[in-house]
Amino acid sequence: MKYCARCGSEYRDDIEQCSDCPGNPRLVDVGEMRSRGLPLPHELDKRVFVRAGTTDNPLMVEVFVELLQETDIPVLVRAGRSGVVDKLTTGNLLPWWEILVPEEQQERAAALIERERAQEAATTDEAVRAAEDEERETEQSAAPPSTL
Repeated sequence: MKYCARCGSEYRDDIEQCSDCPGNPRLVDVGEMRSRGLPLPHELDKRVFVRAGTTDNPLMVEVFVELLQETDIPVLVRAGRSGVVDKLTTGNLLPWWEILVPEEQQERAAALIERERAQEAATTDEAVRAAEDEERETEQSAAPPSTL
């Protein structure tokens, strides 16, 4: 068999150029693929990625991805919807983003995501309380003097 060193496609021995890649690169044999350190098609990554979490917040997607990457969990992000119109016209109720990880790391990734989500909620609650306290203080100090 022959292989394309660019895309990894496998071809019969009588074919000379890759029909899948622009420029139709020359095909190489197994030895050449090995010498270049390239995997053969049957050696490619076959991990199954599954949902570890979802979010509708674009900033949280970035936080989750960074968190998972810092803990050496491979992560893919898939858009569940392409726009606001989806929900209105198609009834698509999927979350905006799905965070996908290898199946064997799903449990660990989901726990990390939930812990980060809880920390974010606590921080948000604290910020809301602080803003409400500040608003009350401002209202009390700006109250006009009462005249009797």
